[in-house]
Amino acid sequence: MTSDNRIGPPSFGSERDTLRAFLDYQRVTLAMKCEGLTDEELRQQSMPPSTLSLLGLVRHMAEVERAWFRRVFEDNDAPMVWSDKIDFQAAYDASASTRAEAFAAWETEVENSRRIEREAESLDLAGHQPRWGEEVSLRMVMVHVLLEYGRHNGHADFLREGVDGTVGA
Repeated sequence: MTSDNRIGPPSFGSERDTLRAFLDYQRVTLAMKCEGLTDEELRQQSMPPSTLSLLGLVRHMAEVERAWFRRVFEDNDAPMVWSDKIDFQAAYDASASTRAEAFAAWETEVENSRRIEREAESLDLAGHQPRWGEEVSLRMVMVHVLLEYGRHNGHADFLREGVDGTVGA
């Protein structure tokens, strides 16, 4: 990684501003973990039997963004990005993927998620989570996706260390 230009979340602010800032901080963190790496390095897998790679994480988070924002609040039947069925594991297979393809899909889904959140009148906006068969609030979705990023950014630390020996940030 070249440098850490992330802007930390605020110490004070509204609930919505705080959730938005923490989510964006985690999104930028994932991008930072991939910074300066070639497609081959991004596809480098952790130790067997795991097939986890940084590029696979980017692809997976595109699926997470779509499943939790677009599918919940706009189109319950929107197809997944890399799977004909609801298979989040398919995104982890980045063997034929490129940075350009994975990041374009992820950035598109992040922008859709940001738009949906900005257009919502409140964090109490309800949407239908088709996998659970129940209603969920925008607040719950933002917290859930934030936790997904936190979990996977922890994996990204180890994957990045495996590529170039850096210490996690």
